[in-house]
Amino acid sequence: MKDFPFLSILTLLPLVGAAVVAFLPRSNAGLAKIVALAWSLVVLALSIGMWVAFQVDGDRFQFRESYQWIPTWDARFTFAADGIALVMLVLIALLVPLVILASWHDVDESQRSVPTYFALLLALECTMIGVFAAADVFLFYVFFEVMLVPMYFIIGSYGGQRRQYAAVKFFLYSLVGGLFMLAAVIGLWVVGGHTFDWATLKDASAAFETNTARWLFLGFFIAFAVKAPFFPFHTWLPDAGGAAPAPAAALLVGVLDKVGTFGILRYCLPIFPEASRWFAPAALVLGAIGIIYAALLAVGQNDLKRLVSYTSIAHFGFIGIGIFAFTTQAGTGAVLYMVNHGLATGLLFLVVGMFVARRGSALVSDFGGAGKLVPVLAGVLFFAGLASLALPGTAPFISEFLVLIGTFTVHPVYAIIATAGIILAAAYVLWMVQRTTQGTLNPALTEVPAMHKDISLREKVVVAPLVLLLLLLGFYPKPVTDVINPAVQATMQDVGTTDPAPTAVANGKVAP
Repeated sequence: MKDFPFLSILTLLPLVGAAVVAFLPRSNAGLAKIVALAWSLVVLALSIGMWVAFQVDGDRFQFRESYQWIPTWDARFTFAADGIALVMLVLIALLVPLVILASWHDVDESQRSVPTYFALLLALECTMIGVFAAADVFLFYVFFEVMLVPMYFIIGSYGGQRRQYAAVKFFLYSLVGGLFMLAAVIGLWVVGGHTFDWATLKDASAAFETNTARWLFLGFFIAFAVKAPFFPFHTWLPDAGGAAPAPAAALLVGVLDKVGTFGILRYCLPIFPEASRWFAPAALVLGAIGIIYAALLAVGQNDLKRLVSYTSIAHFGFIGIGIFAFTTQAGTGAVLYMVNHGLATGLLFLVVGMFVARRGSALVSDFGGAGKLVPVLAGVLFFAGLASLALPGTAPFISEFLVLIGTFTVHPVYAIIATAGIILAAAYVLWMVQRTTQGTLNPALTEVPAMHKDISLREKVVVAPLVLLLLLLGFYPKPVTDVINPAVQATMQDVGTTDPAPTAVANGKVAP
């Protein structure tokens, strides 16, 4: 199975599905939903097959495919996946069908085209898979930019209030960041021997002049910092997350943002190791500021979706610290955090969307005591909030713990600052849950018929896989850590830093 063209098929399959769904009649909304869901489940099944075929003790990059594209530039359709890319690809394949199912009744058929919405979700899946599977720098850049288009239309056409403003802001921020990366990609092609092949460029990077490498690193880093988003490039996310449909926001925060941190791990660190070490102190400062700053802003939010967006900015601060600590523990924790954050925040956004759909409002002040009307749904919101703040026993705790202990061995000050962010996380999560589901029942809720309907069977199917995975990986992370550890260790070796501590996960347990 290792010779099967998993990555090219995984990339093209959602695009074909998007075309099929887009050409269905607008009047046949039910068929569009079923076809989109079925198509995404086929992608999920194929990604599971790829996971099974991946050899943990095999080559760093597996499932490699390369096809001629632009011979003059030596740009090729080259795909390959290491452990870091693999876990993100499976996360995408898992979240998309859940998002499709969660969006089942979100689009008003009388005002907007249902087939177009679900076609955009499948097109977005195509670009997300492509950006993680690309092993050619120019191909990565193309997917990086094209990925903006379906999300722009999802936010701008199907979002809530201020959707046009949020969509344009999202697009412009990402586009400007992409221009910095385009300049760096061109510069890398010039100094790297007129090729875009990742492996060739990594081997040639030792000959790069120091200042040139630093400038090229900065071009890539700015683009990835905007996409992640890291402080102070974060301001587009609360607007986009607040305006986007909640299920689409789960993809935006759960997957699209990870392209930034993935890009740093795949391109910045291995190709520009000296520049990575030189910029690391600044990156650590930005990560620490982001944790505290975003947490403080989250505490004061009255919009549920904006609140969840701010929590994600704080979480990306943890991931950034974990990456630039340059230890295997922290690096493993950062990659594991990318996966666990996608599960936890994806669940939180989906459940928030269920509350918003019932109430017709995302404002915290419009709720109050909702748990008395929808106790099961309120319980899932509570669990999602606890997972988001990394409660022991949930998957984010393992990743956050690894980041903190891996960082403390080399940068204790940043680990202490990040730990303070955990206290603030408890504040904004518990306050959100208390104000929405606990306390005195808001009389206005009794007048909303939808608020008297607890979690449905469809919604149970949406949340159950995420709840189970968050619990399973919270107690037994070995299936994921076994896959990502070799790639993280290879990345740390590329950077050339001295790792004072061995990996903290062995046999599924956290080592002392």
